[in-house]
Amino acid sequence: MATAPRERLVHTTIELLRSQGVSGVGVAELLDRSGTARQSIYTHFPQGKNQLIEESARTAGSWISAMIEQLCFDPPLKALQTFLDYWKSTIESSDYTAGCPIAAATFGGHQVPGAVDAANIAFDEWERLLANNFHASGMDDSLAHSLATMTIASIEGAVIMSVATRSTKPLDRVGKHLEDLLEAHLNKQA
Repeated sequence: MATAPRERLVHTTIELLRSQGVSGVGVAELLDRSGTARQSIYTHFPQGKNQLIEESARTAGSWISAMIEQLCFDPPLKALQTFLDYWKSTIESSDYTAGCPIAAATFGGHQVPGAVDAANIAFDEWERLLANNFHASGMDDSLAHSLATMTIASIEGAVIMSVATRSTKPLDRVGKHLEDLLEAHLNKQA
């Protein structure tokens, strides 16, 4: 079944955000990669490219939120490892050219302020999901939220560093310390 032009535009924009940032989302490349006609942008996104980038950031944030929500059915340490494995696989499969589309949306905020708003919503949701998972494992709310913030911030930074260094070692190192930290706090609760 063929994908509709709107979905192709959003998916392709997410891929461009991941690898080239907001400034790298050029209309000609977007149309070429998505296989859509120029008019499709304005049919589905009447405000043009910026609206498409905003919608793509929202969509990417929602996809990752859904993944984190699924991971949070597992205990925190298993969920953390699965999330780290996801990012390592994603980075390696792109040959170290693509990172997190939400980070890219954040950095392109001066060009598309609505993308920063979408990133803010995504980061808040990710933190909330992790904090709920940590809280369900016995942590108090304050600690759970603080560790959720640290986890997201650490992994986002490690993703950027992994792309820059063309190595997943930053993710491995951050993962090890996050695991130790979570384990120490979880053991205190037991």
